Amino acid sequence: MNIKTLAKLCGVSVSTVSRAINGHPDVSEEVRRKVLETAQQVHYIPNDAARDLVSRPSDAIGLVVKGIGNFFFTAVIRAIEKTAEELGYTLVLHQINTDESELLAGATLARSKRLKGLVLLGGKCDYTAADTALLGVPFVCCTYRNSFGALEDAAYSSVTVDDTATAFAATDYLLRSGHKKIAILLPDRQDGSIGALRFEGYKRALTEAGLQPEETLIAETASYSLHGAYNATRRLVASGTAFTAMFAAADTMAVAAIRALYDAGVRVPQDCSVIAIDGISVTQYTIPALTTMVQPAEELGRGAVTTLIDLIDGRSGNRHITLEAVLREGESVRDVR
Repeated sequence: MNIKTLAKLCGVSVSTVSRAINGHPDVSEEVRRKVLETAQQVHYIPNDAARDLVSRPSDAIGLVVKGIGNFFFTAVIRAIEKTAEELGYTLVLHQINTDESELLAGATLARSKRLKGLVLLGGKCDYTAADTALLGVPFVCCTYRNSFGALEDAAYSSVTVDDTATAFAATDYLLRSGHKKIAILLPDRQDGSIGALRFEGYKRALTEAGLQPEETLIAETASYSLHGAYNATRRLVASGTAFTAMFAAADTMAVAAIRALYDAGVRVPQDCSVIAIDGISVTQYTIPALTTMVQPAEELGRGAVTTLIDLIDGRSGNRHITLEAVLREGESVRDVR
């Protein structure tokens, strides 16, 4: 597959394909998405390896970060960089937006930089064997695993927390604090990714407590953005739906939600308790300090790199590491028993 064929499949010019793949701003979002999706479907990889073929070190591994604005990833990236350096590997970092393909980005990076392997930090949970064959090098999924796809466990590695169990624990903490009307703030309950897994944990906790999830208490944002979380929370309050607590799928969403509640005259935790997942350090200093399930960022990063290098060196096959998130009690949850 060459770029001319890809352009013909997309019904655009070769130059448009090139600009779309390289992120030029003069390409419409619709065209860029079509080009990237088609490129992934036909396993097209830009052949620009010659630029770095001689100069790039042969001990390099790549890190593709999906979600440039994800504050939680900062600590994970730091741990990945540190571990790679300690183990004698050069790290090549590449960041992409949440609507881009981490597999296409990873395959392009691996070829152009002559990488020995890849860590994919954040990504989809529905890969197939044909999807991952595009990469051509060993890889590790960090912070997620293939929960909804056809890819067998033996075909890839992952280092993550159990998102469903973590969401269950967060919701259960609110239930044990006496709350029964618990709202959930998440990007999309059917996203085939982490959002769906955390929604499942929320539902399971309610069901085991003898409660049914209420449609009016589900606030979807379509993204993890602060802006989206703020607006979704304001809409929830404006709807008149009564709730005494909220589970947010991520710390950043919880921070935006607390501001939205404050702006609507709802006090946290006096009128509404809030809990989330991630444990980013800044939430210890918000007012009120956020109660959250802390993901072990350093262990996630270190585990991803050591797993990848074991694969590269042939010391082990693919493996899956599940780490535990731990509750950090702040000031955002009120006991109403």
